[in-house]
Amino acid sequence: MAYVTKEDLKNAREMDLLTYKQSYEPWDLVKLKDGYYQLKSHDSLKINYHNGKWLWNWWSQGVGGRSALDYLTKVEGMSLVDAVGQILGQTAIKEPVIPQDVPKEKEQGLYIPERSKNKDMIYDYLCDQRGIDREIVKDFVDRGEIYLTNQYANIAFVGHDAYGNVKLVALRGTKGEFKNTTAGSNRRFPFQARAEDWDVRNSVVHLFEAPIDMLSYATLMKQMGVDYKGHNMIALCGIYKPRENLAESKIPVALQQHFNELPYTNTVCLHLDNDGPGKLAARALSLVLEKDGYKVYNQPPPEGYKDCNDYLKNGAPIVRTREERQVIRSE
Repeated sequence: MAYVTKEDLKNAREMDLLTYKQSYEPWDLVKLKDGYYQLKSHDSLKINYHNGKWLWNWWSQGVGGRSALDYLTKVEGMSLVDAVGQILGQTAIKEPVIPQDVPKEKEQGLYIPERSKNKDMIYDYLCDQRGIDREIVKDFVDRGEIYLTNQYANIAFVGHDAYGNVKLVALRGTKGEFKNTTAGSNRRFPFQARAEDWDVRNSVVHLFEAPIDMLSYATLMKQMGVDYKGHNMIALCGIYKPRENLAESKIPVALQQHFNELPYTNTVCLHLDNDGPGKLAARALSLVLEKDGYKVYNQPPPEGYKDCNDYLKNGAPIVRTREERQVIRSE
């Protein structure tokens, strides 16, 4: 939509932030008590019920409002056109999730977005915009592990269990910064590549935050003459959050599942983001993994590059020395 009509603007303003979050991002809501919520993404942003309305305030920034539209423009930085389109379902920014009230110990029914027959947008985004090797993307597309969602044109990254059942769907918007996993996804079975699928036994596993980082690293491997198919790679599909006492942190469930299924694994290579949360996560994982007897290599992108994809697009072409781009091999 190229502009916002008065009617669309009026309709968009009717949705309050709590309803928006419950519909699109329920994982971001923390209920503090009846009539009072806060956001995980912005812990100083509170939502409360007052005089028959749900209001929100981002206390640390001195910003507040009632509608989801105010939130998207003031907090998320969306343009008015995109924000209205998102709320009214007229743009392909976010994939709605289906909230389900089931006990935590039970696995929720997995929501699997319908597949689009259009594959061109996958290559346009992952290859042309993100710089990932086309043949590598095609491998995953052909196996059904990457596809385009039909309704919202998001890229879907699929995780399977050992029997080939879909257990997780991670989404990445082709517009904006939208990322999430759909309702009912089981993080034990993330988007990944496993060497045994090509009859290769490899005792090393490479760990990433996002599928795009994993695919970027596979591309970097190819540039060095290394076939990713002989390596184990896991995308956590989210940021790993350690405990306050780093030594008490838990191994991510996806990595623990890998250890359970490939017990000969003895080495973990960390390729997490080059920012505060990524560096903290790397420190915590190094502590807990080394305590359990694993050899750990911390291999973030070089300083100045945020993640593997940033390095692929902007740094790798000017880095020549093998030492700076060494791929840890099975020992």
